[in-house]
This record gives sequence, C-alpha cells and structure tokens, in this order.
Amino acid sequence: MFNIIGLGISLTCFWLSMSGHYTTFVLSLGAASVLFVVYLTRRMDFFDQDTFQFSIKCKHFGYWIWLGKEIFNANIAVAKVILSPKLKISPRMIEFKSSQKTELGLVIFANSITLTPGTVSVDIEDDKVIVHALNAELAEGVLNGEMDKKVTALEGL
Repeated sequence: MFNIIGLGISLTCFWLSMSGHYTTFVLSLGAASVLFVVYLTRRMDFFDQDTFQFSIKCKHFGYWIWLGKEIFNANIAVAKVILSPKLKISPRMIEFKSSQKTELGLVIFANSITLTPGTVSVDIEDDKVIVHALNAELAEGVLNGEMDKKVTALEGL
C-alpha cells in the first residue's frame, strides 16, 4: 500500500512540475490521469513481492558526485579528441570482468559506463561487460577498475 501511495504522490508532483497550468479543468485532468495510472499499476500487481527493495543512502550521493566528475572529465577528453585536427580516434571493444555480486550492481556498473562519454556498454555476459571505447585513453578508464570498485562498494549497503 505504501508503494501505491508513494507512486501517486510522485506522479502528482511530477505532473504539477511539468504542467505549469493550474486551472481547475487542467488540475482535474491531471488528477484523473494520476488516478488512472495508479489504478492500472495496482491492477497489474506491479508492486508485488518480486520487486527489489532499494533505499538511498549517503554513500549513493558520494558515488553520484564521483560519477558526475568522471562524466565531466570524459566530456573534456572526448571534446579534445573530436576537436583535434588529427582526430585521434582508435575505437576498440574491450571485455571487462566485473566484481558485482547482484544483477542490480551489474546494471548500475554497465549504465555508469554508458553514461560516461566515449564509452558504451554493449553486452553483459555472466560477469563480463563488453564495452566499446572511442580510444585507448577512454578504454583505460574502464580497465583501471576504479568504477568497478566503487559500484561493488555500493552493493554492500
């Protein structure tokens, strides 16, 4: 029941922030939309016992700040490659053995790689992530294992 109430509150806040119009008619349409989505979600039994439990902790904010710094640095590196007159692109596919123990940890790791410019997680096979990198420098950023260690540390929370 708590999940349904949280979903309703979240959808209402999102709808109000995105709408920008607060007339009675528009607000009633928004309320009807939110109630309809909550009804469909409840009817589909979307929030059952099979979903994973996740709560945000202080360490997550530290990881997000670190990831933001890495995204910024990778943006600079990709901009240098693209703006360079010699265009030093040497694309490569690398395979990285991750140390995550859960599927959620592996997904966070693969998505973090994809969020970082110049690298894309192409496939996940068991505990190996196949990554496409724009050049050797960006590939080394994945292979050094720093992101892998940080995501594995998040799993322990």
